[in-house]
Amino acid sequence: MTGATMRHFLRDDELTPAEQAEVLALAAEIKANPFEHRPLHGPRTVATIYDKPTLRTQSSFAAGIAELGGHPMLVDGGLAGIGVRESVADVARVLGRQASAIVWRTYEQTKIEQMAEHAGVPVVNALTDEFHPCQLLADLLTIQERKGALKGLTAAFLGDAACNMGNSWALAGATAGMHVRFGAPEGCAPDADVLKKAAHIAAHTDGSIAVSTDAAEAVRDADILITDTWVSMGKEDEATARIALFSPYALTADLVAQAKPDAIVMHCLPAYRGKEIAAEVIDGPQSVVWDEAENRRHAQKAILTFLMGAL
Repeated sequence: MTGATMRHFLRDDELTPAEQAEVLALAAEIKANPFEHRPLHGPRTVATIYDKPTLRTQSSFAAGIAELGGHPMLVDGGLAGIGVRESVADVARVLGRQASAIVWRTYEQTKIEQMAEHAGVPVVNALTDEFHPCQLLADLLTIQERKGALKGLTAAFLGDAACNMGNSWALAGATAGMHVRFGAPEGCAPDADVLKKAAHIAAHTDGSIAVSTDAAEAVRDADILITDTWVSMGKEDEATARIALFSPYALTADLVAQAKPDAIVMHCLPAYRGKEIAAEVIDGPQSVVWDEAENRRHAQKAILTFLMGAL
């Protein structure tokens, strides 16, 4: 792979609709035949850096990289002091000489963009404050498994949509040709520039983007219901106020009943039962959250395979 053709996966709209469909088809194939694709055979090393607490991201990348024939190099972001002890650019140059790809779970999107600019190897966004594209690939794979297709389905995201999951759902859902609705308090919608870009994409994929402050309006006749924690990492001091603000958007059995009878319920975890989602909902028959968690591995193997040019 040359610098001219090198691809990164830093945000959801870096995949065209055709490429997104290609990666999801590959993920389904990889899930059915876990050891058939071995683009990291050697083993080639993938540097995985974690600045934030992690369970699903670290475990799914470690298992997935090993299944692709590679070696996951764990880099403690705190010990490395990226952007503090050493510049992001210098860390990128060092890790790019040691690894065949870099996976980073960090804070600002601008930092991972700097990493991609200087690494000389593919860089994957494993979560930033602005986007969570690997989670969206896993979510879309899960929906495709349950519904058979993505285009034309209606997904309703409830609660705090001014976050990485809200932004990624807008872009990835629009790319898939879905109708994405957000039910959130005033001022808690996805980023305005992201919504504008998502609407532009949706105009070409026959999807749509809508924002409402009315939770019941957002979920009415929806195929997919999504929520996320109201108290994200770094906002613990605001917990009491945020719980009060988002309480009308809690994903309860009453709200689920207003969606389609076969609607599925999603949550990227960690979940707080009795707050953003009722226990009877997340643990109920319409919940697919454990499939989402498993599909992180298959989806991430697919995007790594895609980026390594081993399709």
